[in-house]
Amino acid sequence: MNIKDNTLYLLNELPIEVELVAVSKTKSNTEILESYEAGQRIFGENKVQEMTRKYDVLPKDIQWHMIGHVQSNKVKYMAPFVALIHGVDSLKLLKEINKQALKNNRVINCLLQVHIAKESTKFGLSNMECIEALTAAESLKNITIKGLMGMATFTDDHSQVEQEFDGLKQLYDQLAKKYSKFEILSMGMSGDYQIAIAKGSNMIRVGSKIFGERNY
Repeated sequence: MNIKDNTLYLLNELPIEVELVAVSKTKSNTEILESYEAGQRIFGENKVQEMTRKYDVLPKDIQWHMIGHVQSNKVKYMAPFVALIHGVDSLKLLKEINKQALKNNRVINCLLQVHIAKESTKFGLSNMECIEALTAAESLKNITIKGLMGMATFTDDHSQVEQEFDGLKQLYDQLAKKYSKFEILSMGMSGDYQIAIAKGSNMIRVGSKIFGERNY
């Protein structure tokens, strides 16, 4: 199947409440447009400069999501247009996003990244740090924390992945009772999105299932 067919297949397969983020990092504008022509409008990038270049030339009804680890000094480049920042993992970063959003007269939507994997290489906040960041963020008027994001361990052990997603869903449900703006639980990628959806995810980040294996 080609990119357009892959996109259509996924859009038709997903439950209505689950949003698809097409992970377009390293992909060409032509490849992105193939997915766009199938109806996809949300694309995820992990490098700010690459996302900014694509934003400049691709259709303006695309919502650009920053799904990678974000360095504070790069926030200013995406602040005019980014739709959602998934990987917020420090209060310092939240404050910088708020500052740059204010300069652009915008309110930027963010997700707090929670460390759920057994791998130390993954970024993210502990549950307690997450609660502390939410409390501190109440004074930041140019960001809205819309929910949580997490990445499970890269493993064939489905029970471990299920356990990690369960833990994140429990935290999300606990926080959603207090924070009325919580509406996004971003978990699940090409290899584990079906488990993630079964565990309550309503936003998945899928690259290789749409575009084929990565180009490095």
